[in-house]
Amino acid sequence: MLVGVSAALVALLVVGGAGAAWATGMLDPLLDGSMFTSEPDGCDEPTELVIVADTTIAPAVTSVAEEFDAASEGCALTTVRAQESADTAAVVATGTGDPADAWIPSSGAWVDRMAATASSLGRPAPEVSVGLDVATTPVVFATPAEEAASMGETAPGWGTVLAGGTRMLLPDPEGSGASLAALAALAGIADPDDPTQLAGAMIELGKAIPASTDAAFGATVAAAEPTMAIVTEQAVAEYNSDEDVQQLVAVYPAEGTPAMTYPFVRLPAQAAADDADEEADASADADAPADPDAWTPPTRAELLTGLESAIADAEGVLTAHGFRTADGDGELDAPGVVVEAVSTFPAPAGADQVALLRQWGVLTLRGRMLAVIDVSGSMLDPAGNGLRRIDIFQQAALGAMQKFSGEVQMGVWAFSTARNGDLDYEELAPIGPLADAAHLQQIAGIIASLPERLGGATGLYDTTLAAVQRVTETYDPDRINSVLLITDGVNEDANGIDLDTLLAELEELQDPLRPVPVIMIGFGPDTDFDAMNRIAKATGGAAYSATEPEDLGDVLVTALSQRTCRPDCG
Repeated sequence: MLVGVSAALVALLVVGGAGAAWATGMLDPLLDGSMFTSEPDGCDEPTELVIVADTTIAPAVTSVAEEFDAASEGCALTTVRAQESADTAAVVATGTGDPADAWIPSSGAWVDRMAATASSLGRPAPEVSVGLDVATTPVVFATPAEEAASMGETAPGWGTVLAGGTRMLLPDPEGSGASLAALAALAGIADPDDPTQLAGAMIELGKAIPASTDAAFGATVAAAEPTMAIVTEQAVAEYNSDEDVQQLVAVYPAEGTPAMTYPFVRLPAQAAADDADEEADASADADAPADPDAWTPPTRAELLTGLESAIADAEGVLTAHGFRTADGDGELDAPGVVVEAVSTFPAPAGADQVALLRQWGVLTLRGRMLAVIDVSGSMLDPAGNGLRRIDIFQQAALGAMQKFSGEVQMGVWAFSTARNGDLDYEELAPIGPLADAAHLQQIAGIIASLPERLGGATGLYDTTLAAVQRVTETYDPDRINSVLLITDGVNEDANGIDLDTLLAELEELQDPLRPVPVIMIGFGPDTDFDAMNRIAKATGGAAYSATEPEDLGDVLVTALSQRTCRPDCG
């Protein structure tokens, strides 16, 4: 059953009451006693189990482990370490950190990410064993209660995110399994024949990236415009358990939503321990006659299996902490979320999510760009619909500016022949952060003033060389440094360098450790695309053609999304 905003508002009634009514809960009777009570005296020494659990589920696991240990007649002594899944994945991949028996990450995708990290370090993938899913929680949109109330009966969905119709905050997918699952949900409905659709949505989400779920909640509550955070249902329930915060409502995507699963993963140290137990058992069996009535203490592997089952079956404890059971069931008694389970679908395979993470990383890399704009007299030529080329460019440029993250740094040059004395180019704004409101406003003002700056011919080659030299001289090794050059014509500077000289100079400037690719966009029908393509390829960049107003935005998305495949993008 799909649950929309109306159902979410029913859940809101809980918010308006006396605050969160969290069940303290005792562990349901899970064990029949056969593992532990055959021997009245229990075990002489407990087996120490160490479970590393994602910080979101660690409190619930701790509660179950305490009950499990109490029922074990002294056979088990469990320590639960709370650790972010991203940190555990890195530790396991590198073979460092304190040993542990099992790991409960916030998503099965973390196991694939752990293996991918090991591979990138030239290490073999750790031999882990993925067991039961012990809990789930759906991905939702969290928003203040008054914003949810204004939505009526129409629930936003993943299509809304893809279209950019509502401001959404996505916690950094590098550390959030829910965010990565959300990207996978977007990829699942995006048009496979239009790669710019998903890339454009990622760029929009990447304009402001909260470092954590808590940061996303804070930004959502403080936002001046309607805003939603893409998080889990459990995170909303946990956040609302604090009566002093502005309460949020979980809005459930109209198309259904991915379910985050928490698998029980046995780690390499446990695999070695299991082997040792088996060897010891075999040796003991060989040295002593079998006694069918003799009681033997449970092995480490048996204890882990028992604990794994206990967590998966502890519905009361899980729901008290805002989780659904492994099969998605369970009734939640928590503010801001619906009581009954909602429609979910499995998150895509972890390997597919890892591929999406790579694409996200490319699109949200912190960029440092010098935008170089053609202001030659030909920009006054008509371009259809009663508009001039410069008018169309202004419309497209202002729209394209909205696609850039505040993490991007940008400067602006204008160029035409003899623009600045003998120089064909003029610096209008230095390279600075778009997060600086004054700098962003300066660039918007420059774009608005372009019709007043037109004149001269196209001094393409001298300007291109000077732009690459400037970015190279001021190179920032922590950013993607590039030149974005937009022109509507061919090189017309008879007193400047020719194409062969430019290519030779660019080759001299190339440094694999300090690359400065040139992204060239031909705007209009009169460009020399062959020359542009040669220039771009000489720098590891790419050349594009934008003949319609809406093309420039799409071209920028394409240019950004292809940063890792140039110069051989398909």
